[in-house]
Amino acid sequence: MLLALDVHYREEEAKVVGVLFHWEDAVPQDVIIEYIDNVEEYIPGQFYKRELPCLMKIIEKLDIGQLEAIIVDGHIYVDNNRNYGLGGRLYEVLENMTPIIGVAKTTFYNNNETVTEIKRGKSNNPLYISAIGIDLSIVSQKILDMYGGFRIPNILKTLDQITKNDSNSK
Repeated sequence: MLLALDVHYREEEAKVVGVLFHWEDAVPQDVIIEYIDNVEEYIPGQFYKRELPCLMKIIEKLDIGQLEAIIVDGHIYVDNNRNYGLGGRLYEVLENMTPIIGVAKTTFYNNNETVTEIKRGKSNNPLYISAIGIDLSIVSQKILDMYGGFRIPNILKTLDQITKNDSNSK
């Protein structure tokens, strides 16, 4: 089983969503939603300080030993020197025990050596895939093969829609 996570912020509040699924699934097996008040302020270059506590609210509800990997909307590394981005910081917090996969819609100026670009569907815009604790080439192919004919795999698109949907806010 895999866990994909996303966070949507509104001022000092956050909505965190996790979806559990298998690589071949068209829709999530389960959806977990948490609401958080008083989230950390965004500090440029230190986004993880705001995001990590939110992601952990979902992760703490699960037996992560049962997960093949966790997918985050972001990067493992922010540069070619392998300085950690959100995904790398999460890997550290989880004591390097759970593989982390980054799926990002944009790239950083200097991290081209740490990502694989894939193009899905008919899109000319790539996704930037990064990984730690799991083989990047295997993960990139698995994301390329995920269900859905568009740039973003269906499950990750569903995650994004649930995260941004205000109708199920607290």
